[in-house]
This record gives sequence, structure tokens and C-alpha cells, in this order.
Amino acid sequence: MKKWAFVSDFDGTISKKDFYWLVIDTYYPEGKELYKKWKAGEMQDIDFLSQVFQSIDQHEEQIIQDILTLPIDEHVPSFIQKVQESGGDFYILSAGTDYYIHHILEQYGIQDVPVFSNKGYYEDKNVHLSIDENHKHYSRRYGIDKSKVIAELKETYDVVYFAGDSEPDSHPAKVADLTFAKDALQDLLKEKNVPYVAVDSFLQIEDFLREKGTL
Repeated sequence: MKKWAFVSDFDGTISKKDFYWLVIDTYYPEGKELYKKWKAGEMQDIDFLSQVFQSIDQHEEQIIQDILTLPIDEHVPSFIQKVQESGGDFYILSAGTDYYIHHILEQYGIQDVPVFSNKGYYEDKNVHLSIDENHKHYSRRYGIDKSKVIAELKETYDVVYFAGDSEPDSHPAKVADLTFAKDALQDLLKEKNVPYVAVDSFLQIEDFLREKGTL
């Protein structure tokens, strides 16, 4: 068994803005009504995202340029480095798509970070999702079942930490050994009586792990 791993959601946790909001705000104002339908439970998460991502209508160079404007928590690159230097492995676990995540990681020079997410690709001026219903991590609602990924990692590591910010993260939070919760995830976990550490940034997570002697 390896010692420990830190697994983080991407949108709203590592990034300060969800990629789908960047698309809606920039190219797809109709997406605001679609967002209301999704939040009302009238759409599956993966169907909402697919429709938004296929409404960009821009050349790939422009899409990548937009992706690189996504603001992230400034402390993330150094935090990942500290995790790796302290014998931990860092993973990203996202119900978005790896298409934009890999561009962000490359921009910040972040290496050796495996990404568990829905496969994405550029075609016909949009971003498309490639969902494999036979994949071991498949979820009809999210495309990827985050709980299954965490459970699988726990077979390899003594301790698995998790960080998230929203509803899709409430499920893996039940499986992780300790969850750091931002924003809406805090109330969701409180309602479900799932223990968590409330945080606003990766700097707070680092302080917690340092006090614990993990970093």
C-alpha cells in the first residue's frame, strides 16, 4: 500500500470559475435558462454540460485561449508540489472534461498529475464529450462516478484526502478518508452528516495538513 493521496475536484475547487460558466457568459447566453432546468432536476448533469460545450462555435485556437483565462487558486501549483515532495500523489477528479483541464495543467507547468474525468475532444468548432457506458467508472448522471474512483484509489493508498465544492462532490466525500469542503458542499455534507473540514482555499488545506504532520 502506498502512503497517501490527495484528490481534488477541478471546477470551482482548483479553478475559481466553472468552465461551463465561462462558455455561457462568453458564447451561450441561452445557457442561463438551461442552467435553471438542470438545477430544477429536469436534466442530467452530463446532458447539460454536453449541450453547453457544443454551443461554443469557435475555432480551437480561440477555445484554448479562453480556457487559459480560467482563474485558478493561486496556491494550487505550489500545493501540488508540496504533496509530491511529501510522498503523496495528487489526482484531479472532475465531472467536467479532461479537454480543458490538461490545457490548464500545461499552462502552469503542473506535471505527474493523473486526471480522472470525462474524455473531451475538439470537433466542428465545439468541445464534445466521449462517454463510454462500459467504463468501470461510468455514471449515467455525471459521466464519471467519482465515488468509484475514490473507492478504487483507497485500495492502493492508506489515506485518501478529497477536496470539492458542489453537489457531485457530496458522493465521493462519503468514501474519502477526509474531505475538504468549499462553498455549497459544506451545507450538503452537513445535511448528510458527512464529516468535513471547511475551507476557502488550498492555503488553508496546506495549513491543516502541515499541522497534522502530513506535509
